[in-house]
Amino acid sequence: MMSEPILKIENLHVIYKTDESTVYAVNGVDLELFSGETLGLVGETGAGKTTTALSIMRLLPDKIGKVVHGSITLEGTDVLTATEADMRLLRGSTVSMIFQDPMTSLNPTITVGNQIGEVLYLHRPGISHADIEAGVDNILEMVGIPAGRKNDYPHQFSGGMKQRIVIAIALACEPKLLLADEPTTALDVTIQAQVLEMMNELKDKLDTSMILITHDLGVVAQTCDKVAIMYAGEIVEYGTAEDVFNGKNKHPYTKGLFGSIPDFTKKAYRLSPIEGLMPDPTDLPAGCKFHDRCPYCMDICRTQNAPAIREGSHMIRCHLMAAGGKGEAWE
Repeated sequence: MMSEPILKIENLHVIYKTDESTVYAVNGVDLELFSGETLGLVGETGAGKTTTALSIMRLLPDKIGKVVHGSITLEGTDVLTATEADMRLLRGSTVSMIFQDPMTSLNPTITVGNQIGEVLYLHRPGISHADIEAGVDNILEMVGIPAGRKNDYPHQFSGGMKQRIVIAIALACEPKLLLADEPTTALDVTIQAQVLEMMNELKDKLDTSMILITHDLGVVAQTCDKVAIMYAGEIVEYGTAEDVFNGKNKHPYTKGLFGSIPDFTKKAYRLSPIEGLMPDPTDLPAGCKFHDRCPYCMDICRTQNAPAIREGSHMIRCHLMAAGGKGEAWE
């Protein structure tokens, strides 16, 4: 019998509303994550990946960002109806987030040791100063930074080391769920590989579940158990890494993402990027949101939302799949 998921999102709709316009950022997302699993959330800039993560933490911009429909359950707690006091207890201990830019995530006027120690102080009432110091030393060593550097300030560290410190802060209280928002984007390839390896080791050691937000399918293949492909605020394909990478069928958008990756086994003069741009989130098109960029577009795609077609653990939201999978996309 399968245990309850640590995270369950059902039909989530999120908007950003200003006096001038309404941005439809997330449009009906469904996700489940079980203990110890890693989910890769993949898509172009503006797909709604970070908004989904901020909704889980309930950190959407005040008075602008709003969940208009759906539910988020985190380890049995209804995130959307919990009090702010309850959320403060959840953040850091049950769920933590590695934000996108380590350069701006750290306070430049406070030592890194104090920034890590603050998490322990707030989430472990009654903890002694000596235990905080020991905890800071331990977590710094765990992420590969000498404990003796805890009294240094953020500007004294390289980009890769700052990222390790941000990860140390996120993991200080051994959360059940870690949200990693493009944690290696600002790093060079060598440091990126080191950080990913370290995150995998820590995840296994602490038995932490993780949502990895990225646009790098290579990183997803290396680290994730499940994959969700996101486009214009919707999950257009979902399944195990095996389903998405090696499955017989792919959503046309997923096929386009794979076509944009260099293949060193083939001789080609140019990559095959997806033509066009993501639709304006303040004025989303009718029907399938991908239809104006899709080489397999049919008349029905322009007027009706695509159905979710499931085969085992694999889900594809596409009219072409519903029509029997006839076409090049389903080779």
